[in-house]
Amino acid sequence: MSDVRATTLPADAVHITTNSDTEPFWQYAKEGKLVALQCGSCGHFRMPPTPFCPECQSTEKNWKELSGRGSVYSYAVIHGFPGIPDITLVGAVVSLEGADDARLVTNIVDVDPSEVQIGMELEVTFSPISDGWQLPVFRPAQG
Repeated sequence: MSDVRATTLPADAVHITTNSDTEPFWQYAKEGKLVALQCGSCGHFRMPPTPFCPECQSTEKNWKELSGRGSVYSYAVIHGFPGIPDITLVGAVVSLEGADDARLVTNIVDVDPSEVQIGMELEVTFSPISDGWQLPVFRPAQG
């Protein structure tokens, strides 16, 4: 255990670009909701969102609100960032509860990086970023 806590990049250092396939994800995040794109024809989840389903090629879309819980599928601890040498980030791939095998690339925050492990239970929180958007990040689940 250490005194180091994982965090996110400063809000002004994170900029996103949206398109018609991804903007709904970000609009829901602004409302504090975690969603995943589900095929409106076969039900397959796909993250990141794509114009058509890789399983059935349908363009039908259904944005499903998720519980906000997940678990660590993979992660990396990053010490320092260009221009921010004292920052510690835990970049992670998170399996999303209620979205089959859909996973989200994100950050884990509010944790000692040495405590992160594969399978760790997480819950979403939202971190402000540039242009008024909210970035879904995860922290260890409380209870």
